[in-house]
Amino acid sequence: MQKNICAIFLSITFCSAFLTAKSNSRPTGLMVEFLRNPAEGNVNTPFPNFSWIVNGEDSQNAYHILVATSRRKLDTGFGDLWDSGKIISKESVNITYKGVPLNSNTSYFWIVRIGTLKSKSFSISDIQEFKTGTFGDGSSVSVMPLVKHPIRPMEIVRKNLMGNYFADFGKAAFGTLRVQIESQISDSVLVYLGEKLESPGCIKRNPEGNIRSRLIKLNIEKGSRWYELTIPHIPRNSKYPAIVMPPQVGEVTPFRYCEIETHSPATTCRAVKQLAVNYYWDDTASSFTCSDTILNKVWDLCKYSIKATTFCGVYVDGDRERIPYEADAYINQLGHYCTDREYSLARYSHEYLMMHPTWPTEWIMHSVMMAYADYLYTGDQKSLEKFYNDLKNKSLISLEREDGLISTKTPLLNDTVLHAIHIQGPIRDIVDWPQIERDGNEMPDVNTVVNAFHYHALTLMARIAKALEKQDDELFFKNRAEKVKMAVNKIFFDQHKKQYRDGEGSDHTSLHANIFPLAFGLVPEAFVSEVAALIRSKGMRCSVYASQYLLESLYAAGEDKAALDLMRSTGDRSWWNMIRAGSTITLEAWDIKFKPNLDWNHAWGAVPANMVTRGFWGIVPLSPGFEAVQIKPQTGGLTGSTIQTPTIRGAINCSFKTDNQTSFDLNVSVPSNMKTVVWVPLRDIVNPILKVNGQSVAARQQGKFFVVKTEGGETRFLVQKGSQ
Repeated sequence: MQKNICAIFLSITFCSAFLTAKSNSRPTGLMVEFLRNPAEGNVNTPFPNFSWIVNGEDSQNAYHILVATSRRKLDTGFGDLWDSGKIISKESVNITYKGVPLNSNTSYFWIVRIGTLKSKSFSISDIQEFKTGTFGDGSSVSVMPLVKHPIRPMEIVRKNLMGNYFADFGKAAFGTLRVQIESQISDSVLVYLGEKLESPGCIKRNPEGNIRSRLIKLNIEKGSRWYELTIPHIPRNSKYPAIVMPPQVGEVTPFRYCEIETHSPATTCRAVKQLAVNYYWDDTASSFTCSDTILNKVWDLCKYSIKATTFCGVYVDGDRERIPYEADAYINQLGHYCTDREYSLARYSHEYLMMHPTWPTEWIMHSVMMAYADYLYTGDQKSLEKFYNDLKNKSLISLEREDGLISTKTPLLNDTVLHAIHIQGPIRDIVDWPQIERDGNEMPDVNTVVNAFHYHALTLMARIAKALEKQDDELFFKNRAEKVKMAVNKIFFDQHKKQYRDGEGSDHTSLHANIFPLAFGLVPEAFVSEVAALIRSKGMRCSVYASQYLLESLYAAGEDKAALDLMRSTGDRSWWNMIRAGSTITLEAWDIKFKPNLDWNHAWGAVPANMVTRGFWGIVPLSPGFEAVQIKPQTGGLTGSTIQTPTIRGAINCSFKTDNQTSFDLNVSVPSNMKTVVWVPLRDIVNPILKVNGQSVAARQQGKFFVVKTEGGETRFLVQKGSQ
């Protein structure tokens, strides 16, 4: 009887909350284990985490979660699996389920209602269904299945009376083709799929490198029907260590164009569709525009590249190999975070690479970087806890000599070390790839680039240890990092040139030996301007991979004009060159002349997907799970821009307009349960005065910025020229 009374009371309470809540204040964006559509996914834990977005201008101060075996029970306000009760908390991400353990392969339902500081009533979400996977069967990371999306051609042309057709789908995608053929006889047609054109309306049949062109013979029957092409496997990228496409999806190939040759007037092509395969994606989660049209197109190219290259269900290096690599995956991860509210694919890729590492020394240490980025963007430390000891090993601390520096040309690199990082073969330094992109780096045994990564891995391990409340380890890694920093600056830094040499015993100063120390905070403040000047003078003398750290180093030094000029460059080493070449997905290298075996679908070439957000706009989490965020526009002299970037707590929207001399008008909108530190640019404004929401304020000035701390919601910052 008492349970029935409670159920009736809860039902009344929930219905009342629903009726009194304003529509724009209801919690939305519900996720279970980072899955936004968990009814179609696999939640691979009996104790999942729940997250939601707090809407409106008023911060949440309480929540109440119900989990049930049916939608009907929640409709009556009854959580038969878990009723959290009213929890006084501002937290809206990674709330762990504390009911009875969930079963494998079962559908469940949940709902959340939240209270805010001002409102006396609760706002209630819609009910969300989620489905569990098979517990203990492979990875514990919850994932979504790959899906095929039918895409109509932008253009379809009948080329001649014999029934030859050409179709352009606008963008390349990994997938296959569905075609409707009507024939008066049993026949066969030839279907060509390709990424590149030889001439208008004609696919390049034998393209350079690993640019794809595929010929498939399709047998057809009399009558009219739809056919789906079966794509033949390419041996190199369809067996381990390549990622094999799941049987329910089938083999795919990247293509933008198709040609169909029927060879008979009795056979007609009625319709074609590109069946594009990718991971769950929301095109509306992010947007960017600015006053430079080239940068707009570059960002669009890079955003789409992140989406298109999710076709394997794990981050891979492109179609040439389809192998996950840590550096590729890290750049992919950051780009994915900045363009879609998606975290499961990055975590799955990271955890896969923890156990299936690749050979470059720096790639091994990228696993520490992936782990920390996962924690910083999600706020969830389960993966850190699971792999903590492995991450310690992947900092390569076991290779340190007495001064803290590491080398792979040492007896310390033995089978025990290799086993601890889960790799069977030897590891060796890479600096950059292909080799032609190293700016002449002499590759010394004790290398500046490798040790910059080692320092960075140690600093991140100290933060990871702190997050896991391992105080002794935190102090240990901090001390080791400081020791490495001292050695790097003592042994590698040329005090006369004010530049970093390539390594021990070298007098050569490559671009790479300087961008990584600057990007990772190794350069003493007194020498930042000299190191940045060298970097600026060399330009894009590196690969698409190293451009990530080149741009990071320039933004770290306040060289935003140089960084912007690289992203909107029209030279051979530019993203514009990829567009000019005809690709709609970023290339493996700047141009085929720099890497003759390149492919046209490499996400590590999509660096602006994250650097527009994290560099140009300076939007980065200051605390795990975006509890606090920094917004620091470094605009390079542009006169206006707008951006929407997703976070686990909801979208951040910003815009600015300026003439760079008399005013800078910045509008910031962040979720209500997010703290912000906004760096408002002064540019060349003389005697700047700051107004926040129309009110003059006294703010701390740091360099060419006013620094203001605010709470969530919408805020306008206006800097104007003051009187002389």
